[in-house]
Amino acid sequence: MNHGSSDQVVAPRALYLGIDIGSSSSKGVLVDQAGSVVERASVEHQVSMPRTGWAEHDAETVWWTDFLTLARGLTTLATGPIEAVSVSGIGPCLLPVDVEGRPLRSAILYGIDTRATREVAELTERYGADVILARGGSALSSQAVGPKLAWLRSSEPDVWARTRRFLMASSFLVHRLTGAYLLDHHSASQCDPLYDLAAGAWIEDWADEIAPGLELPRLAWSDEVAGVVTPEAARATGIAAGTPVAVGTIDAWAEALSVGVREPGDTMLMYGTTMFVVSVTSRIVPSPALWATAGVTDGSRTLAGGMATSGALTGWFRSLVGEPSFDSLAADAAGAAAGSDGLVVLPYFAGERTPIYDPKARGLIFGLSLRHGRPELYRALLEGTAYGVRHIIETMTEAGAAPTRIIAVGGGTRGALWTRIVSDVTGLPQVIPAETIGAAYGDAMLAAMATGNHDAVNWNVGGTRIEPDPAIAGLYDELYSIYRSLYPATLEQAHALAAIQEQAGVVNH
Repeated sequence: MNHGSSDQVVAPRALYLGIDIGSSSSKGVLVDQAGSVVERASVEHQVSMPRTGWAEHDAETVWWTDFLTLARGLTTLATGPIEAVSVSGIGPCLLPVDVEGRPLRSAILYGIDTRATREVAELTERYGADVILARGGSALSSQAVGPKLAWLRSSEPDVWARTRRFLMASSFLVHRLTGAYLLDHHSASQCDPLYDLAAGAWIEDWADEIAPGLELPRLAWSDEVAGVVTPEAARATGIAAGTPVAVGTIDAWAEALSVGVREPGDTMLMYGTTMFVVSVTSRIVPSPALWATAGVTDGSRTLAGGMATSGALTGWFRSLVGEPSFDSLAADAAGAAAGSDGLVVLPYFAGERTPIYDPKARGLIFGLSLRHGRPELYRALLEGTAYGVRHIIETMTEAGAAPTRIIAVGGGTRGALWTRIVSDVTGLPQVIPAETIGAAYGDAMLAAMATGNHDAVNWNVGGTRIEPDPAIAGLYDELYSIYRSLYPATLEQAHALAAIQEQAGVVNH
């Protein structure tokens, strides 16, 4: 061997694999130890809506198939060893499984699935709204897992008879990779009324009443190691056996971590299929109109709100008018005047989550005239979601957790129009970070943190700042006032139409 040679062999960079299962697509990234994205990939899928108010994913054909596609593809491209893996996914969801973790039906999705309305009312009456709020931090709503478990038990007794455990998107993948049956504290804190937020533990007596015989998963924090990739999972995925797997979490919280939302007042505004707001708080802030939850790291707390539609609404409009390009719609809308020439939209096309908690709310386009065209209609949809964001932020402020720094993420941040409208409507600046690939990047951060790379929390800093235009603040204040008045004014009629739609959905099913 020539020890005098100046040639040096450079060791390949260690990588972290992050994969997120979203509502309409799944994404994966390989990130190096400095936080640079080395490779990325995505795959699209659909939400199944077999009845009005139902939203489901098949765990095998969506969650597992997407994970395999992304993992196999990215491991093939890896230029160094994969140090650790983490996953996230939509949630809170309910996937009933047997003791081996085999799915027994399609997963019932988060708050956009409103089938358990009756169970929400029954459980609220049984335990008391004030007691539920005091123990869990949130009122029962379509977002909560507890009522969905009660629905499954009463509505599908054959499935319930075989159900021994329940999983979400992230915990399903962790189970497939490692064999571990566990759930992160954040996801558990959205299983109302089964989780005590102050104690950080399951409320076992309530769980025994709501879901008798169900084995509850072990609880852990998102940045802990759940286990290692088994030989069987290694053969299926291409990830080396023995690779550590982090516990993971729900996608919105992974995405919040990915853009540095970790100090009290830091707030993520996620422009996705739904609009989601996650704000870090210094303490538990119980709210009957929002979701007080655990965070992703030990002892952290958040207050969150979510709309039922945002990107789903713009996608609906694009399909309706037969326009293949969002860019074309946005260009048209940018040419329309602020306020859309007197149009106001209630974006409750799939009911609404926070802060009104009304699965029977319905969409409304108000103020139409023959002068309005496609540009005004599309802009009004964007403005309607912005009014919904303002409603959530005002509710957070009233609860004592006013956002102080807003970071915008998600596909809707591209093109600048939507984010500019939201800042103009809310009067608040937003920062668009340098890296906005989403929850998969947060997953890579969790994988790094779980295996000792604590510098990962500083990976994604800086960004572009969007300032509100004070010249149109008065106009948007006036239109927002009209927006807030329309829901109570049309409540009775909206619920009557929802009942007609529900009956039609049952008949057509």
